[in-house]
Amino acid sequence: MKKRQATVRRRTGETNIGLTLNLDGKGRASVKTGIPFFDHMLNLFAKHSAMDLQLRCQGDLEVDAHHTVEDCGLVLGTAFAQALGDKRGIRRYGTGFDLRNPLTGEAYVPMDECLARCVVDFSGRPYLVWRGLDKASHKKITPQEKTQDASSAFRFGLAREFFQAFANEARCNLHLELLYGEEPHHVVEAIFKAFARAVDIACQQDTRISGILPSTKGKL
Repeated sequence: MKKRQATVRRRTGETNIGLTLNLDGKGRASVKTGIPFFDHMLNLFAKHSAMDLQLRCQGDLEVDAHHTVEDCGLVLGTAFAQALGDKRGIRRYGTGFDLRNPLTGEAYVPMDECLARCVVDFSGRPYLVWRGLDKASHKKITPQEKTQDASSAFRFGLAREFFQAFANEARCNLHLELLYGEEPHHVVEAIFKAFARAVDIACQQDTRISGILPSTKGKL
């Protein structure tokens, strides 16, 4: 079987990023973006998608975290597009169910009081649906929140920019929703874990359609 891997480098006046992705990995990760909380999210993404991820980013964090987070999403999305190739034989849809056992691999992920949902379609058409967090996406951070912990400083809007960038470059439909929850760390972690589980399912190869494109159009 052809290795589904990609290495992507991107350098601009705002960020310098190198990334290596293996879709058929073991969940190993080595991530350094200069934003420890973001590193934690990307590490758990690799773990729960069972993909190997190496990422190094030097960004203009003296400005803010926006460029670093968004550009990492762009590079990860590009790597997915390259590693998936023509997408022959993949399940394509990440509804979160494993056909061998519909009780496992669900893309609804709980994190204490939070519940997040993710569904993805590697359709070739980029589109992000982001629900349940609009009121908090660009909420002004109070001085107390800035010193509370790193997850409070990592605005929900930053997570949205990451996923929008990913969807654009991976050329996928990506639906993310917070069904309920409040604690900032739990909210973002539940979303990243749901994303990981859905992407894992969508990228898996289905032996029933080996070598066949999962589309009636003949192209994705």
